[in-house]
Amino acid sequence: QVQLVESGGGLVQAGGSLRLVCAASGSIFRINDMRWYRQAPGKQRDLVAGISSGGTTAYADSVKGRFTISRDNAKNTVYLQMNSEKPEDTAVYYCNADLQQTAGSLFRAYWGQGTQVTVSS
Repeated sequence: QVQLVESGGGLVQAGGSLRLVCAASGSIFRINDMRWYRQAPGKQRDLVAGISSGGTTAYADSVKGRFTISRDNAKNTVYLQMNSEKPEDTAVYYCNADLQQTAGSLFRAYWGQGTQVTVSS
């Protein structure tokens, strides 16, 4: 069994910062890409940022220069540092990871349960 558990969400004023953490646990052999998505009420779930196992990163245009994704492979953990927060960043943030449970098994995508981020103006 694999679990992805997010933490670090909350309420922040515009211009403030939050740091999200997502830790993967359970039967894990290898993790490839890890990502953060977000979903605002009434909207689709959108990709915010992604990071490969080698540390290559990619960002949505809306967060470039404000958010930073990083990971600790030894801890199976991915982070999202969010600075200069805007009200439009308000959403539920989800962690996503492509991982193998055993050597030779297929990579599958796993999701966390989500953490709420609310930015007040």
